[in-house]
Amino acid sequence: MTTETKRAGSFLLSEGNGHISRESITILSGEGVLAAGTVLGIDTVSGKYAAYDGAASDGTETAVGILYAQVDATDADAEGVAVVRHAEVIESELTGIDADGKTDLAAIQIIAR
Repeated sequence: MTTETKRAGSFLLSEGNGHISRESITILSGEGVLAAGTVLGIDTVSGKYAAYDGAASDGTETAVGILYAQVDATDADAEGVAVVRHAEVIESELTGIDADGKTDLAAIQIIAR
């Protein structure tokens, strides 16, 4: 049996024209393989993106975007793309979302439905 990974951007309902909703980002080494739709925070020490963790105190406790496509940052920093503003997303397609994360995302005009 094979399991299909989440497709890039499959969590998006709509986004701003062109590429206004997206930014190129760097995922912090050691984060492992992050799936498309992973909610992200920014590690305050490195300034790099990492999986959102509402219980953390390193900056990743604030949701600041959603990973557009799968990234492998197991052994090294990895380049990726994140939706960071002006989007409507499918909440059930997001990884790591919680009520506080939804509030954080809404503040940057990313609305989970």
